Amino acid sequence: MKYFLKRAGFMAFTVFAVCALTFFLMNVIPGGTAELILKHTLVGLEESATEEQLSQISSRYNLDDPLYLQFFRWVKEAVLRGDIGTSYIYKKPVLYLLALRLPATVQLAGASMALAIVVGVSLGIYSALRENRISDHILRIVTLFGVSMPGFWVALILILIFSLKLKLVPVSGYGNLENLLLPAAALSFHSVAAVMRVTRTSMLETLGQEYIRFAKAKGLPVWKIISRHALKNAMLPVITVIGFQMGSLLGGAVVIEKIFAWPGIGSLLVDSISARDLPVVQGCVLAIVTMFLLVHFLVDMLYTHLDPRIRYG
Repeated sequence: MKYFLKRAGFMAFTVFAVCALTFFLMNVIPGGTAELILKHTLVGLEESATEEQLSQISSRYNLDDPLYLQFFRWVKEAVLRGDIGTSYIYKKPVLYLLALRLPATVQLAGASMALAIVVGVSLGIYSALRENRISDHILRIVTLFGVSMPGFWVALILILIFSLKLKLVPVSGYGNLENLLLPAAALSFHSVAAVMRVTRTSMLETLGQEYIRFAKAKGLPVWKIISRHALKNAMLPVITVIGFQMGSLLGGAVVIEKIFAWPGIGSLLVDSISARDLPVVQGCVLAIVTMFLLVHFLVDMLYTHLDPRIRYG
């Protein structure tokens, strides 16, 4: 129980620190927040906003208050009432906007993580079993390429090949499996490579253990040795990297969602930053950080299942 209380306190402090940093960074960006709000809310505003208009907007959203007072007012509302604000631009509660966008982000991140686990672990096991053969060398070169290439570049290449040249899948859209394929592939490309590298290394180390050699001497089939003996013991470092990759998927989704016009939290965050819609930016960051921390907490709990010797106290 003591460990869980410490972990909960650490998670709460992390969320607070990230939200505070986001708030103050957003307020040091050049350009007046009130003027940007006017430009996005008043269609056809071509001339500079008048002082009266700016004053009204600043008064409505308390933009003239000191930054620390604005931030702690936001924290008070979030903690006591569960209200993280109302969008300056959409005029909707931020929680409502997040509820609309969250399923799309979860769908994309879940599909990408499934690809990373299934493809990465499978190729890692295969590469370990084919150590120093041609197929192993080819896969190692591919993984080196995968961990080196940025996600947005992979996304553009996939669009060029599979959408523009081969015309197999649409460039953008949401709702169908064919719309999900390219974003999930682009987002998971780096994770597949990372998971495969760690799986290969861990499997090679496990396959060199005495109990594996004993199992081979007993004449057990290779698939049984892998599934019952080697894989479970090799999975601890793989689980670790999967947890970190899940965090990177949530961060990478910001760019990938924008490229593929995917209606998730990431694209909402980018649009809100451009519009200086601070409540929505705060809400998106809060959601992403919370999901990231929860994933890492679940990974820690999974350790105790894979290795009973691990105990948290």
